[in-house]
Amino acid sequence: MNTTIKQLRAFVTVARTRSLAEASAQLHVSQPAISIAIRSLEESLGGALFSRDGRQLVLTPEGSAFVERAQQLLHNWDNTLDAVQQRFRLQQGQLSIAAIPAFALNQLPGLLKQFHQQHPDINIVLEDIVMEGVVKAVQEGRAELGFSFCPDDLGNLRFTPIGDDRFVAVLPEGHKLQCNKVVRWQDLAQEQFVAMNRGSAVRRWTDAAFAQNATSGEASPRLLCEASQLSTIGRLVQSGLGVSAVPNLCAEQMRDYGLVCKPLAEPVVTHAVGILAREAGALSAPAQTFLTLVLDAHA
Repeated sequence: MNTTIKQLRAFVTVARTRSLAEASAQLHVSQPAISIAIRSLEESLGGALFSRDGRQLVLTPEGSAFVERAQQLLHNWDNTLDAVQQRFRLQQGQLSIAAIPAFALNQLPGLLKQFHQQHPDINIVLEDIVMEGVVKAVQEGRAELGFSFCPDDLGNLRFTPIGDDRFVAVLPEGHKLQCNKVVRWQDLAQEQFVAMNRGSAVRRWTDAAFAQNATSGEASPRLLCEASQLSTIGRLVQSGLGVSAVPNLCAEQMRDYGLVCKPLAEPVVTHAVGILAREAGALSAPAQTFLTLVLDAHA
């Protein structure tokens, strides 16, 4: 059966007006086109839907039984089209994103405010989770976009860089290294060090920086404590438990805790920050619009 929406619309309009001429005027198509549509529909269904009563068209019993269902089909079709069009017009839909806490705290609020002002009917769902969680959320489809450092293994994701981030030393107020313009990793190795938990990308990067110094004869860090959130590390340093090293994305938050942030060198550790998305499949209209907004802001 090759019944089309045009045939159903012609049938319902003729059933309501009982006139080919009136249906032609309402649908803005010719009377012969209306007649062909009705005849094709009748051929598909296997029988007549109308009979003549003088100059008017009258529904047959089969036509009367079909008209209500045809109206419902058209109603559902129109509603479905309208819903999809609203999504493309950003009058409906959802923006689902995941971001590392440092980016969610320091970068996203302004961007999301701008997006919401432009598209107030789009619901925003944000997961602020560690980098490994961001990667998983995008891979599993819970988030269309992820904001993170570039992972060591992209897998089925693509990464669009928006900038580079340099690690900084985090010191409590009044620490002896506070006067240094630049702090070296070997300086931190002499202090009690508060680290990210094992298995995290940040921990791998800090371990690699310390290892580079260790191979040149410098001491390894004295690990005092591990935490799974950079914000927790900031609080631990604030309490006087030790020093740490974090991405510069966190610097503003660390300063809010009353801590001192200094550039780290020997080696300088930098990593790309950017946007993760699945390699296959297109983004929804809200996600694509937000992606463009972010890229324009970092151009």
